[in-house]
Amino acid sequence: MALEKDKVILVNEHNEWLGTMDKIAAHKEGRLHRALSVFVMNDNNELLIQQRAEEKYHSGGLWSNTCCSHPANGESSMAAAHRRLEEELGFDCALEPAFTLRYHALMDNGLVENEYDHIYHGNYCGIIKPEPAEVRDYRFIALDELEKQMKDEPGQFTAWLHLALPKFIAYLKASREPFTA
Repeated sequence: MALEKDKVILVNEHNEWLGTMDKIAAHKEGRLHRALSVFVMNDNNELLIQQRAEEKYHSGGLWSNTCCSHPANGESSMAAAHRRLEEELGFDCALEPAFTLRYHALMDNGLVENEYDHIYHGNYCGIIKPEPAEVRDYRFIALDELEKQMKDEPGQFTAWLHLALPKFIAYLKASREPFTA
């Protein structure tokens, strides 16, 4: 069965499936839909970020997390995360579910991001082969440096990264704290 990559999965506030809709139409109407965001770190504790290709339907040229997308109908968010790592950056790695994020943001071109976002975390230190139609540039960056750059130049970063990064940092801190009984 071919994936319907031009459609998004509409959901309610509890992430329950309601149906599918054309991706652009859903963003024009601001319909709540399922999404995914991937945060990949290297062994130096740096985050892989990408500059979105200018041709993207929104937020072109802005810096964002490792990759993000929407699962196709019948595809799990985890499977879509692995698929999009391969399609956008030419690699795959083990991923763990980190948390979910519900957000609503107006985009620069009048589209609306209204997403129930599944956040995944992974580690990778190998070769990266970005797809030019998806990714203009990429780099690994220390989290404190990224926070500083986002504060100094907020317009250079995607709306969802501004919302997800603080939660991702909190997730990392909580997952690295030693367990005490």
